[in-house]
Order: sequence, then C-alpha cells, then structure tokens
Amino acid sequence: MSAAARQHVHDLVGIGIGPFGLGLAALAEPLPDLDAVFVDQSDGFSWHPGVMIEGATLQVPFLADLVTMADPTSPCSFLAFLKATGRLYPFYVRESFYPLRSEYDEYCRWVAAQLDSLRWRRRAVAVEEEGEHLLVTLEVLGADGAATGVEQLRTRHVALALGTAPHLPPALADLVGADGGAPVLHSAHYLERKDELLEAGSVTVVGSGQSAAEVYRDLLAEAAPRGMQVDWVTRSERFFPMEYTKLTLEMTSPEYTDLHRALPESVRDRLSREQRALHKGISADLIDEIHELLYGLTSGGRELPSRLLTSTAVTDAREDGDGIVLDLAHSLTEETAEHRTGAVVAATGYRPRDADLLAPLGARVRYDEAGRLDVSRDYTVDDRGRLHVLGTEQHTHGVTGPDLGFGAWRASVVLAAVTGREPYPIERRIAFQTFGLPAAH
Repeated sequence: MSAAARQHVHDLVGIGIGPFGLGLAALAEPLPDLDAVFVDQSDGFSWHPGVMIEGATLQVPFLADLVTMADPTSPCSFLAFLKATGRLYPFYVRESFYPLRSEYDEYCRWVAAQLDSLRWRRRAVAVEEEGEHLLVTLEVLGADGAATGVEQLRTRHVALALGTAPHLPPALADLVGADGGAPVLHSAHYLERKDELLEAGSVTVVGSGQSAAEVYRDLLAEAAPRGMQVDWVTRSERFFPMEYTKLTLEMTSPEYTDLHRALPESVRDRLSREQRALHKGISADLIDEIHELLYGLTSGGRELPSRLLTSTAVTDAREDGDGIVLDLAHSLTEETAEHRTGAVVAATGYRPRDADLLAPLGARVRYDEAGRLDVSRDYTVDDRGRLHVLGTEQHTHGVTGPDLGFGAWRASVVLAAVTGREPYPIERRIAFQTFGLPAAH
C-alpha cells in the first residue's frame, strides 16, 4: 500500500453489509461529496440462507426495500430490480405487496453487484482513535476464511451494522455439536440440514415466531406422509399473529421513537418484552395455512402426527442413546414432563452481535446499565457523533430497530450527520396519533 493510500481519510467506513449496511451503501453511492467504503467478512451478500423456504415471503411490503423510503427514484429500488430482471409485470399481476424471501435476497445481491464501495472478506477487528480521525483495522480473509493480511482504513465516521447472531437457550446450546447422532440446530441452519432431520424419525420445533411456524409447516408437510412425528413447543400462551393494524404500524414512526428513546431504561426493556407481537409474531395467513394442513392430515379419522404445546418451556435437554429428552414445564399448570424426540430445531431468535471491536475506544463509547450500547436518538454512541449504529438498537429505540421499512429513514439520518446536510429529506412527523401527552397551549 502506498504512503498516500495509508494517509487517505474516508468520510465513512461501514462495518457489516447486511440489509441495513447495504441500504446505507446504496444511498451513499450517488452522493458526489461523500467518500465511503463498506466492509464485511463474508464472500458476498447472503440473507438467512438457512430459512429460504420455498414460497416464504417477507412480512413487510416491497416498499421496505433498501432505498425507496429515502429515495423513491433510486436505481437501487426493488421495482428497478424487477424491471431489470423482467419480472415487473408478473409482480404487478400477482397483486401482492409482499416479495418472496428468496426474491428479496436476489434483489439485495443485485444491488450489491452495482456498488463499487463494497469490500468483501474484510473482518473488522478494532476501531481506534488516531488524532481527529478513526482508524479501522481489518483482517483480510482468504477463500478458506483464514487471515492473509491486515489493512487499515482512516475515516471521519464509522457506521456499525453488525447484525444479529442465532441465539440458543443454554439447555439446547449444550447439545449443539455434541458427539451424539441426534441433530440439534438453530433454525438458521434448517435447510442445510433438512435431509438429516427427515431421517431422525421425529422432530420437535421449539419457538414461537415466524421462523418456527415456517419450519414447522415445511417439516410437517414433508415428514407426516412418511409417518414421522413433528411437534411444536412454545413458551407463548398461544400461537399469536403479528399485530398489523394501521394505527399500531404508526409505532414504526419517528414520533414513537422519540417517545421510546426518552423513557427510562427499565421502562424501555419492559416495553420491548410486551411489544414482541409487533415484530416477532406469525403472519395470520401462515397460521391459517398450518391449520388447514393439520385439518387435511386428520381427514378420514386419521390420528394427527403432531402435538402443539403452548405455555411450555424447555428447562433441560439431554441425549440418552435413542434420541433427545427434553424436560418441559407448563407455565400455567406448573406441570412437568419428559418429551422424547429424534431431533430439535430451535427457532429461538437472534441476539445483537458483540461490538468488541470498539474496546480500544474505552470510555468514549457509551453503554447502558446492562452493558449494551447506549444509542442516542440520532443513532450515535459517542459524544462526538462519529460512531453510528444501525439495526441493533431495539433496546433504545423500540420496534423501529429491526424493522426493514425503517432502515432507509435511519440511513438518511446517518448520512445527514456525515455530510452536514440532508441529501435525503427526513420526515419527522408521519403519524396521525400523538405519543405522550401534547404540549400545553
């Protein structure tokens, strides 16, 4: 690397190229006064390949693409992708706002192929201060994932879009990778190990959200004709649908985010638990499809090859030579029982990835009492406003954190901070309702 390259200072370095990082890159690309580069340790864009189940759709409309809500004229919109791939009229005739999940992944890869600012196989390991700038240290990865060298990027701003990682409860995590033959896996790896599951004799799905429902339906449809037992266990008191009424959707608004961010940490945490149905519920259509499948499997007086258990927690798990034994506890009756199964798919959600690469910055980075990044209203975690966070701020900002449709709005705020202007106008009032009490007149 030349001395000039070593001294070059970018305006923005983005770390992580999932949907939120890719959306920021797509919106940054056409800005002539912005020098931005985006890095990721992967070989290329890939969005939840383990649950790319045939026919599965997004739970948000196509307008919640990478760019449209910031710039409807962008050449990186979902509609532009459909036009470029000859699918715009079929999508129109289909008369559904909800793209296929596989189609959304293809769209994102199409956008990524158009951007010159993306750098793959770059693992960010540290962010440090260097005078007035930030220094981002990267490991350059080979095709086998091993580090082959080191790069350093100097920048005025850093945007962290680290995404989330699959989460397993301790009882099940201890069985993943065990020497036994019974498969225990997170739903993120479902498709790559589906054939193994279908040979297990019986399968239990653990979890309550959309992924659990999709995996259960897919397994049941294929395994039941083989005579396999497919069970579904959830701690939730019911198989609840995602809340999707219009006034509730206004909670994915700047006005509600203003209120949520201003609340005490303990209140925000309580609301996050109570508001799970706003983004972790099952689509109502899928619930109906599952019921229809169950109805068909019992036609002619056939016994249902499945048990659906609500209000039931997995408190422990172990292998016993014949498969897996789950210890179950019912939260309402306080009963306990053993449940035997040949395999387990845990659709138990995701947690934000650790931001350990910020450790060299020490006290410059804000954390809350629980040790999480304390993300300000404008998505920064430092007093100088140079460290931006995208997509993992649900604990501070509420339901807009993981919402794909809000990604472009948040990216607009970050780009305004980086450029000192609003390259994409930021709507600050979009809701009809008032959150909190109105100001006195």
